[in-house]
Amino acid sequence: MVARRKVAVVGAALSDCGRVDDATPYALHAQAARRALADAGLDRTLIDGFASAGLGTLAPVEVAAYLGLRPTWVDSTSVGGSTWEVMAAHAADAIAAGHARAVLLVYGSTARADVRAGRRTGTLSFGTRGPLQFEVPYGHTLIAKYAMAARRHMIEYGTTIEQLAEVAVQARANAALNPEAMFRTPATVDEVLAGPMIADPFTKLHCCVRSDGGAAVLLVAEEYIRDCRTSPVWVLGAGECVSHAALSEWPDFTVSPAAVSGRLAFERAGVRPSEIDVAEIYDAFTYMTLVTLEDLGFCAKGEGGAFVEKGRLRVEGGELPVNTDGGGLSAQHPGMRGLFLLVEAVRQLRGECGERQVRRGDGTLPRLAVASGTGGWFCSSGTVVLGAG
Repeated sequence: MVARRKVAVVGAALSDCGRVDDATPYALHAQAARRALADAGLDRTLIDGFASAGLGTLAPVEVAAYLGLRPTWVDSTSVGGSTWEVMAAHAADAIAAGHARAVLLVYGSTARADVRAGRRTGTLSFGTRGPLQFEVPYGHTLIAKYAMAARRHMIEYGTTIEQLAEVAVQARANAALNPEAMFRTPATVDEVLAGPMIADPFTKLHCCVRSDGGAAVLLVAEEYIRDCRTSPVWVLGAGECVSHAALSEWPDFTVSPAAVSGRLAFERAGVRPSEIDVAEIYDAFTYMTLVTLEDLGFCAKGEGGAFVEKGRLRVEGGELPVNTDGGGLSAQHPGMRGLFLLVEAVRQLRGECGERQVRRGDGTLPRLAVASGTGGWFCSSGTVVLGAG
């Protein structure tokens, strides 16, 4: 049996993000990809693997062509917000097995600019085909599905709306340290609660922002590390899971598929949740952060509300800094945000985050990070454990 190669992230970058009115999604893909390659210090001729989703009719064919790439390994897995953690797992497996030497993951979206220009409308649902046809007649918007799950947790475990609001407040506190975040003005629990109702119990600040932006990550086999300008961030373990196609098929609204993907990722990495220094968690809505923290094992089921209410998620003074860039709630959310989680986790482990840089109790840089993406309406999850070089 051929020995499996170690795999590292050596390039991680964002395109221009936030309010970008003068770029196409293809241009944001290209900008992020160029920046990731420059970050790694590698030439694009090394890339023989490519993964992309969410743009064009034949992703990743169209995006690869736009970038001038001719990959011999491709992935177009599309499972919503968890797409990029799942793709990273697939890419790491391919590299480890010798099927590719360098895989580029890239994403770009002008979700905000398109709405502003009238090229599209807000995404209230994912359509009416397949299993969804049995729910659409009842008026379930996408956000309503998350709101229903949050309400179930509140009923089952006594989670309060104030505790959910704390997730938004602490995300904004972290965003205040990030000069690239869209919204940096501090928020209070009272301000979150006083906002306009979007879908009970979610007011406006319980919901992610709509932005433009792109991201890219480059993974390579261990033998190419010596040619890189950056310190490697090793892929230690990953897991993925799909749960349900329709909300009516979800066995328990208080348990997300991260309970499976997280367990697999930690087992394969050989680490425990208690060893993690920083966590990047998909946060289209505040409840996603809370329930994912539970399902990844950072606290027991039903204790997420108590866990988040004491400032534990903050970069400054938090026991487990979460969404250190401000997350989808405050930094940026251009559609499928999972790749942004990986970029931020890599930057934190390399000590490149400036004012928002996480430090361990002894003042050293973080050694372990987890990125966990959620897709659809808690339909899918991908979790990746990363370790500093």
